[in-house]
Amino acid sequence: MPKRILSGRVTSDKMDKTITVLVDRRVMHPLYKKFIRRSKKYAAHDELNECKVGDTVRIEECAPISKRKTWAVISRNGESVAGSSSGVAA
Repeated sequence: MPKRILSGRVTSDKMDKTITVLVDRRVMHPLYKKFIRRSKKYAAHDELNECKVGDTVRIEECAPISKRKTWAVISRNGESVAGSSSGVAA
């Protein structure tokens, strides 16, 4: 099964090698047929601590790194990250 890839905005970079990414999506309300914004925060692995608050990042599903962290950063502001998901070590 292919790994999921999401894109979102960095909301926190205070942790070491971890960022919090806010991912927005639009879903249609089942009864009123109006589009509603839904968002969720994901903890993602940032090996080199490059990402800063406000950056647009793409994250990819990976093997669990810790209790909450199962995503890794693959690109930041449109350019790929050097320590991408292939070299993730817990």
